[in-house]
Amino acid sequence: MHIADKMTAFEKRATVSLASIFALRMFGMFSILPVLALYAKALPGGDRPLLIGLALGIDGLAQALLQIPFGLLSDRIGRKKVIYLGLALFALGSFIAASGNDLYTIILGRLVQGTGAMAAAIIALTADLTREEHRSKAMATIGISIGATFGASMVLGPLLAEHIGVSGIFAMTGVLAIAAMAVVRFVVPDPVVSRVHADAETVPGQIRSVLRNPELQRLNFGIFSLHAAMRGMFVVIPLALVSVGGLPSASHWTVYLPVMAISFFAAVPAIIVAEKHAKMKQVFSGGVALVFLSTLAMALLLQNFVGLVAGLFGFFLAFNLLEATLPSLVSKIAPAGSKGTAIGVYNTFQFFGLFLGGAVGGYLAQHLNESAVFAFAAVLAAIWFLLAITMRAPPAVRTRLFHVDVTDAAQGRELAADLGRLSGVVEAVVIAEEGVAYLKVRMGEWDETGALQLMNRGT
Repeated sequence: MHIADKMTAFEKRATVSLASIFALRMFGMFSILPVLALYAKALPGGDRPLLIGLALGIDGLAQALLQIPFGLLSDRIGRKKVIYLGLALFALGSFIAASGNDLYTIILGRLVQGTGAMAAAIIALTADLTREEHRSKAMATIGISIGATFGASMVLGPLLAEHIGVSGIFAMTGVLAIAAMAVVRFVVPDPVVSRVHADAETVPGQIRSVLRNPELQRLNFGIFSLHAAMRGMFVVIPLALVSVGGLPSASHWTVYLPVMAISFFAAVPAIIVAEKHAKMKQVFSGGVALVFLSTLAMALLLQNFVGLVAGLFGFFLAFNLLEATLPSLVSKIAPAGSKGTAIGVYNTFQFFGLFLGGAVGGYLAQHLNESAVFAFAAVLAAIWFLLAITMRAPPAVRTRLFHVDVTDAAQGRELAADLGRLSGVVEAVVIAEEGVAYLKVRMGEWDETGALQLMNRGT
């Protein structure tokens, strides 16, 4: 077995093109967040924060319900067909929202946008088009593109709204979705073979065991809480920047740009400490504590502009830190060979968080007050903090994938047993149907040479 050190040009092309599709779709979802509440105020129904919250969060409900089924559908009918379907639905929803003269039409458009739940199909296609040894690099590239798109959307959303209006942003999003279909057709390579990848896709038979894992459930509650807080905040934040800070909507980028840029780079050292020095639990718990403190500060200091911006910075510092460490924790805790299912369930909780965060945030703003939105987020963070500090310290391991030539399940079990006995190998699973060995290893300690010799045996 020869393990290449670099991705091929084919793999790079596949990774970059699929990351761009993800980014185009995410830009359309994110760029609306900092401007929708302000725009909705002038529409019929805009005096009801509950409707604004539903407009902000309803896409999450559709994605939560459909992202796993669409991923499974891509196994049956093909990845690209599902991606085309997802982009078409997303474009349709964007054009519906662009045509809306009231909040109800925008809610419908956002719901249809959410039905374009193609994320799982894109991840599966990425796995089809990359070798096992380089798949983590490809997934990391997609993750970075999503993070960068989120930050850019927060800054560009208010500027775009000033020049083309919120309906123009929706229409532009629809056009970008159509352009992404052309990228799928002409740039993204066609896979030679499509098959289920246990490291990247949900395997239905594994869902029950993943849901029964208490450590994974702590992380699922965490991503639910984080995204519920984030989506609920945008029912209030844009309005508060106007009423408290006196900032016209076109100038909101002057807050979002430094908050997003500084918080992004400030999170990097903590992420490095967590991974390189096996301090994941400490850094993770600290991030959750910061979510609690920042949301509590915004609840108490909502009428103080400096306090509001400071709380916003603290929240997004924690957000960037946790967005990076949560998937890593899922990978470390999930059983070898079940990572894809664990991530699929995790993403479902994330999308439900988006929906309930918007809906509950709107309800609280309408029936109590705006500070109650942040108080709700602080309560979720307090519960999450208790779960974080009582969790088991995650093992300091990395997942490594290798292609292996095994002819049947019995041979796979024998190879897995041999690999599991090697120094530094914490867990080994070989799935004969995929021809893949999944290893959890202590980096710097494991016997990679011995593992390669075992996997080369008989080839």
